[in-house]
Order: sequence, then C-alpha cells, then structure tokens
Amino acid sequence: MSRQRVEAAAGKGSRLDQYLAQVIPELSRSRVRALIDEGFVTLDGQQTRASHRLAGTEVIDVEVPQPVAIEPVAEDLPLTVLHQDRDLLVLDKAAGMVVHPGAGHHDGTLVNALLHHVKDLQGVGGALRPGLVHRLDKDTSGVLVVAKNDAALTALQAAFKSREVSKQYVALVAGQPPDAGTFSTTHSRHPTQRRRFTGRAKVGKSAITHFETAKRYATGARVHVTLETGRTHQIRMHFAEAGFPLFGDELYGTRASSRPDLIARQALHAWKLAFPHPRTGEVLRFTAPLPADLRAAEKRLAGEKPPKR
Repeated sequence: MSRQRVEAAAGKGSRLDQYLAQVIPELSRSRVRALIDEGFVTLDGQQTRASHRLAGTEVIDVEVPQPVAIEPVAEDLPLTVLHQDRDLLVLDKAAGMVVHPGAGHHDGTLVNALLHHVKDLQGVGGALRPGLVHRLDKDTSGVLVVAKNDAALTALQAAFKSREVSKQYVALVAGQPPDAGTFSTTHSRHPTQRRRFTGRAKVGKSAITHFETAKRYATGARVHVTLETGRTHQIRMHFAEAGFPLFGDELYGTRASSRPDLIARQALHAWKLAFPHPRTGEVLRFTAPLPADLRAAEKRLAGEKPPKR
C-alpha cells in the first residue's frame, strides 16, 4: 500500500476528487472517488466526501492499496447451498472462508468455489466478484445470496440499496447489554487504526443497528441483531464501541472478550435473510442454523458461574 500526503493550498475552492485527480495523475477521478468512499482518503485525519470543497488549509492523506492482478480460478471447495434457481444461489457460508480474492487471499475463496460449482457465473458482477451482491467477513458465518446473471445482480443490488432486504444476525457479546436498543452513528475508517472502523467520527456514512438481548449469561449475552444499513464491520464496531465486544473478535475485542477457550473467531452468524426475488418479486426467506462452534460457545457460557464480587 502506497501513501501520499498532499497539501490543499493549490486546490482552494476545488472539489476534493477533482483536485486529487489533478495532483496524482496516475489516479483517475473515478479511482479517487472509490478511494474516498472506501475511507482511504482523509482530510486532517477525518473521512470526508468526494464533493467536499477545499478551504486550502487542509492536509490530505491518500492511501492506495495494491491492486490484485490475478484472475480467480475455479476450485472444488465445499459449499452449503440453501437454495438455487436460474437467477440466484443462497449459501450458508462457513466461518474462515474469504468471500472474494484480495491481497493475501488469491485462492480458497468463495468466488473460487462458485466458479467451480456454478458454470454461468463467470464475469457476472466483475471478474473478481462474480455475482456477489453483498459480503460477510471471513470469520462470520451464515446466509449469503449470489446472483447468477447480470439482471439478477442489478435487481438484488437495488433491493439492498433501497433497504428491501431483511438481515438478522446472532452474536455472542461480552458484558450485559440493554434488553433492546438501536445504535445510530456515522461509519468511517478509524483515523489511526486502518483495519478498523469507527462510529465516533463527525463525518461518515449512516450506520444503524437494532438489537434485542435474547439470553443472558454470567459473563455475556446472546443478542439478535437486525441491520438497517450494511456497513463493513458494522455489528462488530457498534457493540465494541458500546462496551459489549463480540467474543473472539481479535480486531475490536478487549481482554474480557478474548476467550480462546470459548470460540476461535468472532461470535457472529448471519442467521436470517429475506429479499424479493429478482425475477418474480416474491419475498424469499432463508435461515442458516447456528454452526457447531457457536452452539458450543453458548453452551459453555450457560455453564459458567457468575464472577465473585
């Protein structure tokens, strides 16, 4: 990843994306906008918008990730298919599987598996993300929908964007959250820890998470989560910043939530997904049962004694 620091003085009054495309000629304006949207551009340490008009006093930091230059290849990897028709697949993604190729993950991904199992996916949605409408983190398990043709991809993306899709998760969190609640914050890349996101920045996209506490245990709780928006790391970020990090989350966790005896990954599962079929408009509903490691973690939590006071 390359990094550049740009002074804004010469760009006073210009849009941020226009100015950066001028002073960094190897980046097109569309590439600059993508970097801004993904949080790789900050003004005085804060994420902002491509349309921001420069005052001329800002310091602009630009990070450019290394591109992935390989074409994904088909691999015979196991997939759990919940539903398949001529337009889409619905999968129960296993924890530990990366969704699409990227830096450090050129093979063994869900895309590689799809190219083997579904012959008409090649090229749908772009070479590196064939048919992928949304994504789950590597160590998050659960329901994922994949489009099998361009028309289905376009329709499903529109449904996600217009919030016609219902997404429910199960998480095991440390501490004792309220019985129910909503996190409504901004969402932007953390100013100093670039792998993380934060809801505490003044500028960012909207992130809204609803939750109910389904079960309580001595050191934690099971929460049912409904997403109104679908930002990267949204659930993990929101619960961590509220003081209830997910068990096993190495990136957002604390000493209390770091429990290798409990679970070896963040305790998060995409439990239910409902969306309109891209061809018929019929609402389809799918549930992915809790995987064995989450069931075992919850059983262990249930057997723990309350800490001594």
